[in-house]
Amino acid sequence: MLDLYDLLRQIEQKPGMYIGTPSIRNLYMFLNGYQFARRQMKLPLSTQEQEFRAFQPWLQKTFDTKTSVSWCELILAQSSDEIDAFTNFFTFWQTFVYERQASKTTNGHMTNVLETTQL
Repeated sequence: MLDLYDLLRQIEQKPGMYIGTPSIRNLYMFLNGYQFARRQMKLPLSTQEQEFRAFQPWLQKTFDTKTSVSWCELILAQSSDEIDAFTNFFTFWQTFVYERQASKTTNGHMTNVLETTQL
């Protein structure tokens, strides 16, 4: 099974193969189904899945809002339409991953983010 971030990269490249129309709500529902399937199979959360749980709070901080709506709705509110929101998701997600990786250090020096995240 692909890890979460590889799956997201593939969805970004070929959304029609995974979610049909490139839309933020289609992506959100796909990821909810992904999480549901993993829970049903009693698979533990991967490191990336645990990290992704911090995405919504990160967006709330980024948008300076305390709302409890989903990350999908947060991004949609900042976008012109569903397709724009889909594109914006990947921009925000890549920034989120970059910031998380940049804050980690390995052997006393900064991790090479591009090698680590393959973005």
